Amino acid sequence: MRRILRRGQGRVIQLDRAVVRAVSRWPEGKHDDVLRNLSGAATKGKLWFAAAGVLAAFPGKPRNAAIHGLLALGLASAVTNLGFKTLLPRTRPLPEHLPVFRFVNPQPTSSSMPSGHSASAAAFTLGVALVYPPLGAALAPIAAGVAYSRIHTGAHWPSDVVLGSAIGAGAALLTRKWWPSRLPAPATDRSPADAPAVGEGEGLSIAVNALGGSYSPDTETELREIFPKAYIRLITEGHDIAEEIQAAAGRPGTQALGVWGGDGTVGAAAAAAVEHSLPLLVLPGGTLNHFARDVDARSLEGALKAAKTGAAAWTDLGHVSAGRGIDGEDEISELMMLNTASIGLYPNLVRRRERLEPALGKPLAGLVAGLRTFGAATPTTLLINGVRHKLWILYVGRGRYYPRDLAPLTRPVLDDGVLDIRMVTADEPFARLRLLWAVLTGTVGTSKVAHLIEAGEISIEAFGEPLVLAVDGEPLPGVRTAKFTVKRRALRVYSPLS
Repeated sequence: MRRILRRGQGRVIQLDRAVVRAVSRWPEGKHDDVLRNLSGAATKGKLWFAAAGVLAAFPGKPRNAAIHGLLALGLASAVTNLGFKTLLPRTRPLPEHLPVFRFVNPQPTSSSMPSGHSASAAAFTLGVALVYPPLGAALAPIAAGVAYSRIHTGAHWPSDVVLGSAIGAGAALLTRKWWPSRLPAPATDRSPADAPAVGEGEGLSIAVNALGGSYSPDTETELREIFPKAYIRLITEGHDIAEEIQAAAGRPGTQALGVWGGDGTVGAAAAAAVEHSLPLLVLPGGTLNHFARDVDARSLEGALKAAKTGAAAWTDLGHVSAGRGIDGEDEISELMMLNTASIGLYPNLVRRRERLEPALGKPLAGLVAGLRTFGAATPTTLLINGVRHKLWILYVGRGRYYPRDLAPLTRPVLDDGVLDIRMVTADEPFARLRLLWAVLTGTVGTSKVAHLIEAGEISIEAFGEPLVLAVDGEPLPGVRTAKFTVKRRALRVYSPLS
């Protein structure tokens, strides 16, 4: 075995010297300066840090790719410099192997095996490519140039560069496990429902919440211009929103119910529409308009398009039965859930992420928000379907959300009949450290402290102090028990995507 290893090592040395001799025969030219400068620019990762800085200026995939590339580069550098260079000591090429005008000066003093420049170049480029292939393809020639420059300038033997590149590629592939690819969201799918066309507002009653996030004095005027034949009921301060919406829905001759307001107002309108067997026209009047976005009515133009043609779709609704009082039976609140409910730190996490998102983009904003939120968090103890858990977050989505991590954003299907349940628990040993590591590396979705479940119903019970349950962003304090179920195809909603 030793003889075979020595023979293989000898052949590698012979091949290294043959390649270096071939390189040394190249005539002097401008390419020498280019490669020397490229090699110098990549020293200590300066070139790749600069590239990452440029990519980070663009939100979305470029920024995500930059973060992943730097993560891979850091791992490759650590493995190369702290591990392989210690285990595989090797003398670098000598001045007699290359022309003086080409030889790097001063020559590095560390082990020649493997090439750290090549490892960093391969790691960063492949790390970027795994997230955003076009950017990786653009960086590949530069990475190849850096790797070759180490041979051209006499800093490394060719086999050093090959091993370094392999280490870098391995680091990038390994960090892919830390930063897994998000499963692509399925195509938007709608189940068509019958609804009357109300192009100018014929038979349409609209409840307008004047306390909504985007209401202005011009809102009512604009709605009357768009729907001149509609009945518009303005809800002002001091009025009960649910009662006012019920009055609009019950008005004689009403064939469709419209609502202007945020998700809380839309939820009350959904309950009224179901009770009166009316289709619902959602007009985006809130701050975030999550439900309006899901039915593609995020603008008045989209809502108007659906209203004019009578395009509508079926959507499920969530039902929440929340028990309050000493035993959780003194007061029962029956709530309609359009989007999500949560217990624990999730509302704080979302608020922080959305506040940081315009400046940092979604991935980095989620990372910073997660570190801030969980850094000083105290877990909540409760029973979930009769099983005791300590957790930081319980999230219940009405319908399957994507991506499948702690930053759910889109809901392509409105009537899939499931509750999307996501928990971040504190049951496991070193749970806080594992959670912070998962947040730092972007792997919460695959961490053992995160649990993604789908079910038709779920029940919870407070263990000790009562809970604050947030349903569609509206907090409900003093909750001791809650049961979530799905009402299949309970509501018809106008949607241009049907």
